[in-house]
Parts: sequence; C-alpha cells; structure tokens
Amino acid sequence: MNYTNEILEECGFTSAQKILSGKWSMLIILFLHERTMRFNEIQRLFPDITHATLTKQLRILEEYGVVVRNVYPQIPPKVEYSLSDIGKKLKPILDSVMVWGEEYKKYQNAYTAKVKL
Repeated sequence: MNYTNEILEECGFTSAQKILSGKWSMLIILFLHERTMRFNEIQRLFPDITHATLTKQLRILEEYGVVVRNVYPQIPPKVEYSLSDIGKKLKPILDSVMVWGEEYKKYQNAYTAKVKL
C-alpha cells in the first residue's frame, strides 16, 4: 500500500463515499429518516429495485452501522428497519445534496437551452 492509499483510507470523505455510493443508499436513508419501515414498505417506494438488490443494500447499510434491523420473535416474523443514531446524522448532508441537485438541474436546463440557440 502506498502513502496516498493510507491517507485515503483514513479520510472521512472516503468513509462517507463508501456508505453513500450505493445506487439506492441515499434514498433509503432519506425515507428511513421519516419513520421505521418494514422491508415491503421500502420496496414499494422503489418499484425498479429487485428484492435481492434491496436486501443487499440494506445489509450493507446495516454492516456500516447506519441502518438497524430489528427482528421481532413472533409468527409470522416481523422485521423493521430504522436509522441508527449515526445514520440520523446523515439527514442534513442529504438535504444539502438534494438542494445542490435541484440547483444543478436548473443549471443543466439553462445550459441546454443556450446550446439549442
């Protein structure tokens, strides 16, 4: 491992990037910030996501400690997902990303309109 890789592994930005890099991770975190949800509730929010993909994404977020999976000992089994305390701290970051995304869409539309002239 070279010196640059060692620095990047210790960098907070790199840690955040790993957690948020999944295609659905930011949206899952955003929705779980609103309330605790069951798997099927989450899946209904994303009609294009497969069962396997959602399972994988939730497991990854759980491994990072961002999402908490609560299993209730009952029949039929009940499993709920919520954000951990550290996961809840992502909300203002995601809000900022959303604001930037809206600004970018305006920029992109204005740029596209200029190019068409």
